[in-house]
Amino acid sequence: MKAHVTAIFRATPLSCMLYNNPVAYGTDFLPAQIAELAKGHENFAAVKESSTDVRRVTAIRALTGDRLQVFVGVDDAIVEGIDAGAVGWVAGLVNAFPAESVALFNWAISGKREDAFALYRWFLPLLRMDTVPKFVQLIHQVQQETGTGNARVRPPRLQVTGAELEETRAIVLDALRNAPQVRSTAFSR
Repeated sequence: MKAHVTAIFRATPLSCMLYNNPVAYGTDFLPAQIAELAKGHENFAAVKESSTDVRRVTAIRALTGDRLQVFVGVDDAIVEGIDAGAVGWVAGLVNAFPAESVALFNWAISGKREDAFALYRWFLPLLRMDTVPKFVQLIHQVQQETGTGNARVRPPRLQVTGAELEETRAIVLDALRNAPQVRSTAFSR
C-alpha cells in the first residue's frame, strides 16, 4: 500500500487526498502509516477517513497536527467526525439530497448541534447506505429514486435487485414522505 500511494504522490505535483476505505476496498491505512506518508510527501494534503471508526480522526490529528486536512468519508459518521476535528466531508448522498447534505454539514461544523442532530436522525437510514460494500450501487439507486441520476453502475458491479432493491426503495420513499424543510444557499431542488 505504501509503495502504491508513494508512486502516486511522486507522479504528480498536485495536492493529493488519500482515500482510506477499508470497508469497501479491503485495505486500511492506520493513523501511524498516514503520519509516515505525510512526513515523506509534501503534496499529501488530505485524507478521506472511511474506516467507520471516528476515533481515527482524532488519532490522525494527534499524529499530524494541522499537517493534513481530515475529511469524514462515511456518511453516517459526519456529525461525530466533525466533533472529533474533521474539517470536511466526502459525501455519498449529496447528489440525491444536496440541500440536506449541505445543511447537515454546515450545522455540524458551526456547532448547531440541535439542528444537526434533528436532520441527522432523519437522514441516518439513507446515510448508512454509504457504509457497506455495495455503497456505489445503493447510492446510484437512491439517485434514481430521487430523480437526480440513475441506477446504472460499471461492471463488475451490478445494480441492486430483489429484496435489496425493495428495501432501498422503501427507505427512500419513507425519507421523501418525511423530508424536513431544509434550504441551502448552495443548492436547491
